[in-house]
Amino acid sequence: MAKDYRDTVFLPATPFAMKAALPQREPQLLERWRKMDLWRLQRERAKGRPKFILHDGPPYANGNIHLGTALNKILKDIVNRARQMQGYDAIYVPGWDCHGLPIEWRIEEDYRAKKLNKDAVPVLEFRRQCRDFAAHWVGVQSDEFQRLGVIGDWADPYTTMTKHAEAAIFREIGKFLMNRGLYRGAKPVLWSVVEQTALAEAEVEYHDHSSPQIWVKFPVANTSAPELKDASVVIWTTTPWTLPGNRAIAYSRNASYGLYRVTKASEKMWAKVGDLYVVADKRATDAFGAILPPEKVEEEIAWLGAYEKVGVVDPQTIQTCFHPLRGKGYDFDVPLLPGDFVTEEDGTGFVHVAPGHGEDDFSLAQKFGIRVPETVAADGSFLPSVPLFAGMRVFRPNGKDGDANIEVMKALANAHMLLAEGSAYGLYPYASVKALTHSYPHSWRSKAPLIFRTTPQW
Repeated sequence: MAKDYRDTVFLPATPFAMKAALPQREPQLLERWRKMDLWRLQRERAKGRPKFILHDGPPYANGNIHLGTALNKILKDIVNRARQMQGYDAIYVPGWDCHGLPIEWRIEEDYRAKKLNKDAVPVLEFRRQCRDFAAHWVGVQSDEFQRLGVIGDWADPYTTMTKHAEAAIFREIGKFLMNRGLYRGAKPVLWSVVEQTALAEAEVEYHDHSSPQIWVKFPVANTSAPELKDASVVIWTTTPWTLPGNRAIAYSRNASYGLYRVTKASEKMWAKVGDLYVVADKRATDAFGAILPPEKVEEEIAWLGAYEKVGVVDPQTIQTCFHPLRGKGYDFDVPLLPGDFVTEEDGTGFVHVAPGHGEDDFSLAQKFGIRVPETVAADGSFLPSVPLFAGMRVFRPNGKDGDANIEVMKALANAHMLLAEGSAYGLYPYASVKALTHSYPHSWRSKAPLIFRTTPQW
């Protein structure tokens, strides 16, 4: 018979059950805390202690909680409990953000499902529906957070849509106004054409997107180097629609640049024999590989173009270039400026600068006192003031590509300023490159691609 060793093992006695039975015990535990009003009991017993207040960024009241919000709340609850046990009065007041696009978007989704137009709904009715929607989810999320065991003042939370909270926000803005800390300016932001609003970085997702890529020449206008008088600076971009907003060209102080002459080119190519182009030396092979591509002849690859380096170029000797659409409403010179963001990893070593459509571009324009033009409206269309392209769209209201890219490319080709292109449009008969598939910012709500657009900001 086997020996029973239980009497030889000494273990501490515990009233805890050996089976967890959490699905049954957790609701019982939470109900016990509720009946004893644990939150208030803690406050009474902690009177006079140093206060520990955790400032918790409130979740949006626009749906059920998920793993991210659960982890957030549980970790913060651990901090509060630990501080309470360390001798503090750990006051935690939960709250909810009840304003903004995440809530409005959910109401608009209901409209779209019913084939209703948001703009046809009175503003006050739309706001009422948003408030009702938020109030519903405040209640749902409160129950869900309490089900996680989070301790807080659930009986008296704060929400941003109460009159008290809105009045406090108004008073704080008033303080900024009175101390002259409030001013109206403009800056480029990620903008959704579909939602017609700016997006914060946290609202942006990155997905693969197909973009056209083009090589464009900017003829040299003013230079202290005589050999550059008939040359052109070459830029590469994947956003042809930003060319109407171009106001400068950026170069790198750390790159070496050369003057290159075309020595051989097919009659159908946009580059011609004798053309002089300025590009970064490290980018010459790739740049001219696109500008002077091969053609398949009798199943063999034969180079129809060639080039040679004929000089060294210091970009500082080029003061300005002509805009490639000069004579068509873009009759201004484009300065060459040093930019720390210019690299030799891709392109031509020169970056076309559209101050209204990029953070680096905007900062460079601010540094050198260049005015930021407004070219694109909230709906993704070119403003009436934009020569040649007024009314054309970068993206359509459904987030699909508009006609802006192709029309800008056609205008550049007609002006003999487009050297090569890779796209689905097939403008260039000798295209050796295709459209570029790259990681591109999208809205996490509409899943549509975004643009950089300069808007007024407070």
